[in-house]
Formats: sequence, structure tokens, C-alpha cells
Amino acid sequence: MEKVKTLGKVYLEKDVLTAAKERLAWIFAHFEAVYLAASGGKDSSVMVQLADLVARPLGRRFDVLYIDMEAQYAHTIAHIQELKTLPSIDRFYHVALPLALRNAVSTLQPKWICWDEDERDLWVREMPEDAICAANCPWEWFHKGMEFEEFVKEFAIWYHQEKGVPIACGIGIRADESLNRFSTIAFAQRKTELCGLHWTTRIADGVYNFYPIYDWRCEDIWGAVSQLNFKYNEIYELMYKNGLSIYQQRLCQPYGDDQRNGLDQFRALEPETWNRVLNRVNGVNFGNIYCRTSALGNLRTSKPDFMNWEEYTVYLLESIGLYNRDLMLHYYRKIKKFIHWYEKTEQLDPRNIPDTADRSLESQKKAISWRRVARALEKNDFYMKRLSFAQTKSDEAKLRAFIGRWKNFLTREEAQGDKDLMRFLDRYEVMEKEDAHVRRADES
Repeated sequence: MEKVKTLGKVYLEKDVLTAAKERLAWIFAHFEAVYLAASGGKDSSVMVQLADLVARPLGRRFDVLYIDMEAQYAHTIAHIQELKTLPSIDRFYHVALPLALRNAVSTLQPKWICWDEDERDLWVREMPEDAICAANCPWEWFHKGMEFEEFVKEFAIWYHQEKGVPIACGIGIRADESLNRFSTIAFAQRKTELCGLHWTTRIADGVYNFYPIYDWRCEDIWGAVSQLNFKYNEIYELMYKNGLSIYQQRLCQPYGDDQRNGLDQFRALEPETWNRVLNRVNGVNFGNIYCRTSALGNLRTSKPDFMNWEEYTVYLLESIGLYNRDLMLHYYRKIKKFIHWYEKTEQLDPRNIPDTADRSLESQKKAISWRRVARALEKNDFYMKRLSFAQTKSDEAKLRAFIGRWKNFLTREEAQGDKDLMRFLDRYEVMEKEDAHVRRADES
């Protein structure tokens, strides 16, 4: 059997700071035109400031590309303004164009467009005064709704054509952050390198990416900040105070694939930004769903005119999922059983479920409709009695587990008006007292 070759680190007789400086000096010696990609995060921030440190004694200047995706931390924007003051920066491309970005929050709107003029009243922030925006965009190749990755590639090609010489773009990624980033740098057979340098990649004719801090660890980043007195994004201070270690800290996009962490992080670190972020996508007031005293409180919201009842049902489920995924899955399974019953007994094709039915039939639980399902979700009907479900022992066990796991999952205030929930709370409190009595007896 053929042995699988494993890749190990090759250690040099120098520290990573010295190696990064040498890489930057090499780039400045071999390229007339250089720009660095900044995000406001710790890695790209250190790379840009390190480039400034290397460029100054060489009498070199470089450009910076920053793509502003609108829903950003206020601390990130403040740090970007700090970076703009570095003396070696020639042109700072602060791009605030309507790009299409991933929206993992919703299946109704899988993409959202930042800085969309049609939704100006929903913008998370005001347009930066010095930004390249839709009104002053100098690039004919740009179009509204362009993907982020497509823009980055087109910008590099334009920059090469504009300068008329081979160009180098600095990317502040580290190989130890993810397998994908490691693969970007480590596998020479998958890419074309410049002069055999593993920390470079040919992107197109005359266009190269380089990764000056690819071999740094997280500790090296903060060590450089301390040793060299670099500026940094103060959102990391708030993350640390919020219980995140230096290895857990990420500038999550609020609507990305890790959206649960992204939204929760915004809420904890910048609550004044959080509410605007919640309202941004779909134009629906997510805040009305989040701002309640318990997970089972009524959802203080109503169907927007631009949604039908089926879309609104999906929206409510997704919104509950942002707050509590287990509760969303509980409702999803109930709704699935509800639909399956009509499919089996009434031979109803799920694709033909009406948006609404006669209101009297809906209220008597004699007709299926998406409005009926949505109303049950609006009421946060845990047992789904509005969909003809009975209270079961399984539901009760699940509800008890939820309350044990989340402190404010259900309060008496929110249970008012639901006699089954009130009875459950009475039983739960009795059981809790009995359990506490048993624990005290065991301890004695």
C-alpha cells in the first residue's frame, strides 16, 4: 500500500517578523506597482502597517484596496480611517459599491446588495464621503450586483492595465487559520508561483498575489502589534471582554454562513449597530422578534405587503431560528406533520396549499392555509394547538429541557393567556422544588 505523504512545517533560522519584512522588501524591489487588500481585521491591518514600515526607508509607496460592505462594526470603520493616515499609502481605494453578498439568514433572499440606492433608507450607515460609490464609479466593467470575488479579480486586472506594468497584490491571510487558506499557499502543483516563491500566486498575466504573513500564528499578530506599537481594530478588545479568546475572534459578516454568531456578536459588542443590521435585509423589523423577554413570547410582527403568507411563514421560521435553532426545528417538524396529514387524508399536494382560506374555517381548524400556519408561529404556539396538535408527553419533556437549558425560555408573563403553558409552569416549579429538596437531602 502506497504511503500517504504528509506535509510538515519547514523552520528557518529566522523569526516570522524578519521573514515578512524580507518578503515585502523583495516585492518592492521587483514590482513598481503594489497594492494591499485591507479588511479592517487584525491580519490585513498588521500587513498594511508592516508594509508601511518597510516602504518608508526604501522611499516606496503603495496603494490599498478596502471593500466596504456597509454592515460593518463602527470600530472597524474607525480603524480603516486610522490606516488611511499611513505615510507610505499613495491611493486608498475605499470601495462602497452595490455588490451582491451572501445572505445565509434567509431562503427568501439568498443574496443582498450592500449600498443599494433603492434601499438607501435601510442602510446601516451613511455613505463615507471619500468612497468610490455608484454615483462616481470610474470603472465601466462594474455592474450592480457584481459578486465580491468577481469584483476583486476585475479590479486586479484593471489595476494592471492602469499601471501598464506587472503588479503585486498583498493578501493578509495566514495558513493556520483554515485548511482552505493553507491550500491556497502550500500546494505548488495547484498554482503558478513567481520565481519559485511559495508565498506568491499568479492570478493572470502580469498579476500576482503575495502573502507576506502566511506563516504567522495568531500570537505573532498580537506580538507585532505590541512590539511595533501598531494600531488595531478595538472591536477585538470588546470581543476579549465578551469572553472570546484570541483564537475565536473573527470579524463575522452579519448575514454570512456563520450568521448566528455574526448577529449575536453584533448584539453583544455594538448594540447600537445591531438593530440597524437586523432591519437591513428583507426590510422587515427583525428587532420586534428579538426584543422580547423570553423565547416563547409572542412575535410582535405582522406580514409585510410584499410577502405572501407562505413566504411570511418561512421568514418567521428563519427568524425564530436566529434566536433559537432548537425551537425552530421543533416548529418545523410540527408543520411538516401538519402538512403530511392533509397530504395523506385529503390527497392535497403540498404545492397547492392555499395562501388563505375562509377565516371561519381557519378559526375552527377545519381548513389548511399558510396564513393559519403563520398565525400559529406569530403566537409562538409551542404545542401548535392552532394546527390541531394535542399536548404530548414528548412536548412536555422537550419544553422542560428547553427551560432547563435557557434561563428565560418561558416566563409567566409570556405564558398569560395560554392555560396549558401556565399549568406546565405550575408543574415545572413543583418539580424543581422537589428536585431541590432531594439534592439537599443527598448533600446532608
